[in-house]
Amino acid sequence: MHRFTTVITLIFIFLPMLSLANDINIDNLREQYSQPAHLWPKPTLDEGVEHVEIGFIPIPIFPQANPFSKEKVLLGEKLFHDPRLSRSGQIACASCHDRDLGWADGRAVSFGHDRLKGRRNAPSIENSAFWQTLFWDGRAASLEEQALMPILDPVEMNFSIEELEQRLNQNEVYKAEFKKVFNADRVKATDIAKALATYQRTILSRSSDFDYFLQSSKQKNEKAKLAFSKKLSDQALWGLHLFRTKARCMNCHSGPLFSDNKFHNLGLTWYKRELEDLGRFKVTKQPDDVGKFKTPSLRGVMNTKPWMHNGSFANMEGILNVYNAGGFKFTKDPNDEMSPVTSKLLKPLNLNYEEMKALEAFLHSITASPARGPHHNFYEY
Repeated sequence: MHRFTTVITLIFIFLPMLSLANDINIDNLREQYSQPAHLWPKPTLDEGVEHVEIGFIPIPIFPQANPFSKEKVLLGEKLFHDPRLSRSGQIACASCHDRDLGWADGRAVSFGHDRLKGRRNAPSIENSAFWQTLFWDGRAASLEEQALMPILDPVEMNFSIEELEQRLNQNEVYKAEFKKVFNADRVKATDIAKALATYQRTILSRSSDFDYFLQSSKQKNEKAKLAFSKKLSDQALWGLHLFRTKARCMNCHSGPLFSDNKFHNLGLTWYKRELEDLGRFKVTKQPDDVGKFKTPSLRGVMNTKPWMHNGSFANMEGILNVYNAGGFKFTKDPNDEMSPVTSKLLKPLNLNYEEMKALEAFLHSITASPARGPHHNFYEY
């Protein structure tokens, strides 16, 4: 796979370089995108594809069964960074979700208990409040449900509910904090999950250059309007337009998360090979879901390499080349009900070298420095 990626990358390096100025009127493009988003050019979407326009990250809604409190966030933060939640006492949630690494871990796949190697790439927890399902295969329906799964997984933290509760109930500091937050006389796993989930809901992306650009349409002062507009370079602005039109990215990467919260097959299943991962099928048991994985968020994407569900790409140019070629094409084997099928949304794009670089510039523009912790808005609650 890495050799294939290198080859197609080299091919594109030597393609003729075209001038941005010769291909588009950047001033006209900036004028169009300096308007409110509902006045932007229409995105290129396949028939039946539902989308929400890309835009600002909203403030999360906290569930009724687990309302927000500052004390709960602080408790969740403490638990998130505490290796005592693992059997070995050496692995914390933060081991695979490091704030300095975009809340991921910078590895192709994570390692866990006794350095056991996992099968999938650790996703960033930034903006996890907005996922409709969690994990690459969507096996958890909420952050509360997700929170305990890594703790119980034998490859990750390799603990049990009973041992976890026993360990924390032997700690008088934790007992006092859980009493204060949940008015409970003992530490319960369900409350651990609630505290962890509440903390994760407060980890929101910082404002990116793209977010500042979006604010330009709201400015009445012309100097301020120009300053916000210029936060997006000409190349990144062209990339924004390509993202929404010729490159067809909006078919899967839409909304504030730059994700449709759905599952697609890019042809990276490695079906019946050493690295086989059946993806969404593991949850639904539906043959049509073999090889489907959740569309990742692109916010902060340049902070979280390597990419894809198994971290098989460490170079964004390589990923763009794959999409430009229409993905890795697999069609249904009539003699094998389980054979995976590449999504019909993937089609050859015929992007030239400069268009590819513009797309990459746009991905940089939607990547801010990693969130440092709970977003400042939560200090106002």
